[in-house]
Amino acid sequence: MFKHIHLTDTHLVEAGRALYGIDPAWRLRQAIDSINREHPDAGFAIITGDLAHWGEPAAYQALREELAALTIPVRLLIGNHDDRSHFVNAFPEVPTIEGGYVQYAFNDGAMRHVVLDSNEPGVSWGVFCETRARWLADELAASGSQPVNLYIHHPPFPVGIGAMDRISLREPGPLREAITPHLRRIRHLFFGHLHRPMAGSWLGVPFSTVRGTNHQVALSLTQTERVPGSLEPPQYAVVLAGLEGSVVHLHDFADASPRFPL
Repeated sequence: MFKHIHLTDTHLVEAGRALYGIDPAWRLRQAIDSINREHPDAGFAIITGDLAHWGEPAAYQALREELAALTIPVRLLIGNHDDRSHFVNAFPEVPTIEGGYVQYAFNDGAMRHVVLDSNEPGVSWGVFCETRARWLADELAASGSQPVNLYIHHPPFPVGIGAMDRISLREPGPLREAITPHLRRIRHLFFGHLHRPMAGSWLGVPFSTVRGTNHQVALSLTQTERVPGSLEPPQYAVVLAGLEGSVVHLHDFADASPRFPL
């Protein structure tokens, strides 16, 4: 089994500022301290977008400073709150493709991990255009029979939270067409955006996501206009992936409740 850590929606702001009454950098610091202490054997951590809340350069600088304390490698992708150009300037080592999209792939053990870009400047919903889809199709074809995990910010399907479904991935056809020939070896789809613990399957592919590290979306299946916010406990996921399947543990890393033998 190969272990990695999934975080999402850090929403960093300029150092010293709060967001919804919480310092996002402090929350991320708590997560990093927990990962360093409890999971130093993980192959990598990945943050599935909305790295910054307003996308300003100072927020990415604050993010870079916080991530420097992480003792395992970190992989990044962008979401609708991010500014692609400011992100690339702050993290020039992260690969991009034609059009400047933040898409790349890497190996960890026997797994191929494919990172996708659903950011579209000026809108909150996700977009996955033909350029991005063509790169994905080529990458999947080149990886042969290797098992694959996919990472994207916006879910490519409705989840029943109406206010969030309106800003999910619009027109997911190009993404669906790119992955359809390879569905049998796509082991898992990880995404962010929803700020909620959630799991299921899409096109037969298992998926999961977790709460953000700062603020959350409350569970409401009737609210369709305003996004219902909450300050539920933050999470990250501990993923144990093997050739025969995956296990995803959800960890409320800021939970201080007592532990005792049962």
